[in-house]
Amino acid sequence: MTISCLKKKNRTSRFIVIFGLLLLFPFLLHAQEINATITVDKSQLSSTSLGYLDRLPNIIETYINEYDWINADFQENERIEMEMQITLMSVDSDYNFDAQVVIQSRRPIYNTSQETPLFLFNDTNWNFTYTPNRTLIHDELQFDGLTSLIDFYCYIVLGYDFDSFKELGGSSYFSEAQNIVSLAQSSSSPGWSRNSTNRRSRPQLAGNLTNTSYEKFRQAMYKYHRKGLDVFIKNPRQARQQILDALKMIQESKRTTSRNLLYDAFFNTKYRELVSVFEDADTEVRLEAYNVLSDIDQSHLGEYQKLQ
Repeated sequence: MTISCLKKKNRTSRFIVIFGLLLLFPFLLHAQEINATITVDKSQLSSTSLGYLDRLPNIIETYINEYDWINADFQENERIEMEMQITLMSVDSDYNFDAQVVIQSRRPIYNTSQETPLFLFNDTNWNFTYTPNRTLIHDELQFDGLTSLIDFYCYIVLGYDFDSFKELGGSSYFSEAQNIVSLAQSSSSPGWSRNSTNRRSRPQLAGNLTNTSYEKFRQAMYKYHRKGLDVFIKNPRQARQQILDALKMIQESKRTTSRNLLYDAFFNTKYRELVSVFEDADTEVRLEAYNVLSDIDQSHLGEYQKLQ
């Protein structure tokens, strides 16, 4: 069966052995890990003196793509695909921008030319300053409204990617994201406060991903991708069972934790893929998947009804 909803692209998967090689051969030449594509929509702005923003997508892409985030060896075709869709909502006379951003990332499916979405998140509470001719510089010790948010989501994307290849493999990157949250507490910049009532905030995201209460969810991410999708072409029956087991782990995790942010993000990213995975399964497996999905993800019930 072809998982028809997955985006196709000629790119091979990283082997799990990369983790051992990185430890054994630290002297290898390094290629950067993320391949980011940035779009900036300034149609909401009324000012006519913002032509310099036309260069902003390329500037952010260079900032992300040429930085060595994890000091590891990645081949060009192994780089993590990341997209940031930035919408500028307003600007004042001091070049302070209010913005929204959608972050997406994908990873290849082993032994195929297909990709699977890993992370999809809509951040609606972003404020930063960007003046003409400004240079973006990485500084782990200094909070900045623009670069700190970019760094934060790069580490989140790295964490999700590594979690999908190795059980809890993304822990160090989620910790880096949490460090940025801590650094941001000295600022009054919107979206960074740990005391915010917004349950879809950056502190909530990083806090949940570094909380041991959600480890079963993260372990399910590994089972879903590495033991499920990556063996689908070779053994669809076994792959579906692994994915179903991963969904049951998520179901159990959700019953024992108090916040839905990680689960909502997962199903918003995966619901179409899940229907595609199970729609050609044996009746018993298909209905079992429907029962689990309808229990833990009511928001996409209309899609899951295709499995009945």
